[in-house]
Amino acid sequence: MAGLYIHIPFCASRCIYCGFYSTTQQSLQQKYVDMLCHEIDLRASELFNLNTDSDNKLHTIYLGGGTPSMLSSEQLNQLLTYIYKVWGSLSDLKELTIECNPDDITEEFAVQLADLKFNRVSMGAQTFSNERLKFLHRRHNREDIFQAVTRLRHAGIQNISIDLMFGFPNETIVDWQRDIREAIDLGVEHISAYSLMYEEGTSLFNMREHQKIKEIDEETSLSMYNILINELTNAGYEQYEISNFARPGFRSLHNSSYWHEIPYIGLGASAHSYLNGIRKWNISNLKKYMDEIVCNKLPQEIEILSKDTQYNDLITTALRTKEGIDLNKMKNKYGEEHYNYLMKEAQPHINAGKMKLSKHRLFITRMGLFTSDDIMSDLIYIAD
Repeated sequence: MAGLYIHIPFCASRCIYCGFYSTTQQSLQQKYVDMLCHEIDLRASELFNLNTDSDNKLHTIYLGGGTPSMLSSEQLNQLLTYIYKVWGSLSDLKELTIECNPDDITEEFAVQLADLKFNRVSMGAQTFSNERLKFLHRRHNREDIFQAVTRLRHAGIQNISIDLMFGFPNETIVDWQRDIREAIDLGVEHISAYSLMYEEGTSLFNMREHQKIKEIDEETSLSMYNILINELTNAGYEQYEISNFARPGFRSLHNSSYWHEIPYIGLGASAHSYLNGIRKWNISNLKKYMDEIVCNKLPQEIEILSKDTQYNDLITTALRTKEGIDLNKMKNKYGEEHYNYLMKEAQPHINAGKMKLSKHRLFITRMGLFTSDDIMSDLIYIAD
């Protein structure tokens, strides 16, 4: 199986924490959709070969951003119709996801999404506190989240995911527990939950650096993460990745491709692709992207990954998942040297109870989840 990612960079306004490439130049939306269709033409053979490979049938399409729900239904239809025109009916497609802002989901738009065959919607709820939503510069309120889910259900969409954040300045354990309970009561099939990150270059980072806000302490953050796992597990959600929880049968197929070395292709400004040890990425500049595409040029950089780099990518992706690393496959692909290195470096973490070996698989235990970045850093291979 394989995945197709389409980056829609438009936002009505910038959230203070966001480090993804985005723009508020909404007047360029139609031109951008036209250029996406042009990029599909330019990469038709690449994607056709991918989709005719029996092992790499296109199973997922994911529209991310940015805010894809800012596109009109006509623009979404144009884009999907062009994909089907160039690559066929995509009869093997299992998951068609669009990221949405809750306040974009009107009754009419929800029906239009269903008509366009979107079978999964991922919403950036972030929190059910209007105060914290205002702090993030989100444009929706808590009531918009409930209305959006209701409208999507009425339209027939039965696979809904929401994003949550924890670790806000001055957020209490009680505040976080309330958010979790509201998410569970919402009845969505999937929840992604992340600690609030202070990425350099964001407004949030600058606020902390200028001491306008104070980052939450590590002990409280750890408590919040443990509460998250306990509450969602008790509610019937499976933690299948460090930050992702799903009801049975509702894992994100597309995002799982990133964690399991499954090929994926990215269209649009800043989008990444990976196939057979080759990584590609389009430039993160809307104007330059469109200027290149209109001249029939692919605005991308290419990196042929060394065995060491592929091994390191495996460490930082597969170990995020519940299944961890298949040691038999890893040894066959990367050889004795990398296998022996991995086992040697992993042993102290196994002894400490932060990693575990079971049925030829190596994975991070619950005890090690909160310090998973440190564990993975220890396992990174650095050539002499």
